[in-house]
Amino acid sequence: MDRSNQLPIDRYSRRFSWPVSVGGVSIGGDSPVKVQSMTSTSTMDTDGSVAQIERIVNAGGDIVRLTAQGVREAANLAQIKAELKFHGVDVPLVADIHFNPKAAFEAALHVDKVRINPGNFVDPGRTFKRLEYTDEEYAAEQQRIARTLVPFLELCRENQTAVRVGVNHGSLSDRIMSRYGDTPAGMVESAMEYLRIALDNNFKDIVISIKASNTVVMVETVRLLVKAMDAEKMHFPLHLGVTEAGDGDDGRIKSAVGIGSLLADGIGDTIRVSLSEEPECEIPVAQSLLKHVTEAGFLPDYLRELVDQRTNIDEAIIAVTADGVSIDESYFVAQSNDINQIGSIVAVIAEARANNERRPIIARLVYNGCSVDDVKLFAASDAGRLLLNNLVDGIWIESDLLSCSQLRQLELDVLQAARCRFSKTEFISCPSCGRTLFDLQSTVKEVKASLSHLKGLKIAVMGCIVNGPGEMADADYGYVGAAAGKVSLYRGKECVVKNIERTEALGQMIELLKRDGKWQDA
Repeated sequence: MDRSNQLPIDRYSRRFSWPVSVGGVSIGGDSPVKVQSMTSTSTMDTDGSVAQIERIVNAGGDIVRLTAQGVREAANLAQIKAELKFHGVDVPLVADIHFNPKAAFEAALHVDKVRINPGNFVDPGRTFKRLEYTDEEYAAEQQRIARTLVPFLELCRENQTAVRVGVNHGSLSDRIMSRYGDTPAGMVESAMEYLRIALDNNFKDIVISIKASNTVVMVETVRLLVKAMDAEKMHFPLHLGVTEAGDGDDGRIKSAVGIGSLLADGIGDTIRVSLSEEPECEIPVAQSLLKHVTEAGFLPDYLRELVDQRTNIDEAIIAVTADGVSIDESYFVAQSNDINQIGSIVAVIAEARANNERRPIIARLVYNGCSVDDVKLFAASDAGRLLLNNLVDGIWIESDLLSCSQLRQLELDVLQAARCRFSKTEFISCPSCGRTLFDLQSTVKEVKASLSHLKGLKIAVMGCIVNGPGEMADADYGYVGAAAGKVSLYRGKECVVKNIERTEALGQMIELLKRDGKWQDA
């Protein structure tokens, strides 16, 4: 269809969502997108948690989440909230619950929002076993969920406590995976089951998150969820994040690719950039990303029709400075000097496609006058929305502050984050929380220092059994906290070495890689 008469592209507004109040902070509706983080302290460490929350708030965080493994931790949230009030800190608190409905009921008495995971709130912990159900038996299982969920929602209603329904790739129940697989469709259905029960009981104070460490899965799943909700006339607000994104440039680039692509769709009411760093470090990254995408503008609906029209070139997708590609007339270069660079480039691509352009399309993205950190973040966001929408065959990033080698690395990092081309080891690591069983930040650095030369492998470093093995679903190997100071090693989802001392874990991981023929000398 000829869309050239619609160029330059029109912006459209953010997706409409029902407003939800969380401790006096409005999410959804006409409210600005909120930025949040999560503490990494023990929830029983009141002073440490309060100090960390203060740092998050001082950095600009709007909402703070804390883990509550059990009833004891959930009850201590009341003390943390009281101490924050004493210090003059007024910020909504969210309790993060896994496997323990009793902790959720307790937390609902003390905090402003409770996060529950449909994969383990009522359904038992996953064992990756295939279960067979008749339709009647499956319906009975959903009724069993309602018997626990409805009283919880009623308690939340009485206490004006909001709920976050948080689904993660890899933490789906065996029941869902047996019927849908570990797929975007399964993730969406896992959320929709709970949302239907909530609406049947006239409970709307819900925010949804549906996350993955794989940006392609994350973006596809959120878009699928929005379509599913629209079809059933649901408009719950959405929280966005790429889970277990990692640290440093890798974590920032992967988050910008995933979150930025969805924000460009007009999707998202709260965001978190999950980094394996101190939680206050997440806030300025999220704020900068949000500001950039907002200023760049949203993409119009008709661009969905351009998906899958990308030409299929024989070689791997191009990073221009990386490959030394000579850009001649055999390529179509989409570029713009307009201040709204990405919107103009998309308009050029749309017009080229409308005119039946079949040459490989290269997006030339120029970032002069930006800080080095912003160049990386903005380029990942802009290129990510092009790559994840299958609009381009290559990216060409320029900046007056980065050398050719730095630009080459940035292009390759963005292509890897968008799952277009792998050029190095990919590390999947959680951002740490009160469940973490070892010093995650130092461990991630140690593992990366020893294994970062293993091109093409995906290695997860997870702080506890909640985040592994299930939530490292995309990893080839995993280093997972099993108990205080203890680590288990995984090959995919199979635990192959159990409960060893953390000091021995890296050495045994290397031995495992050597036995599997995956080791390469640096």
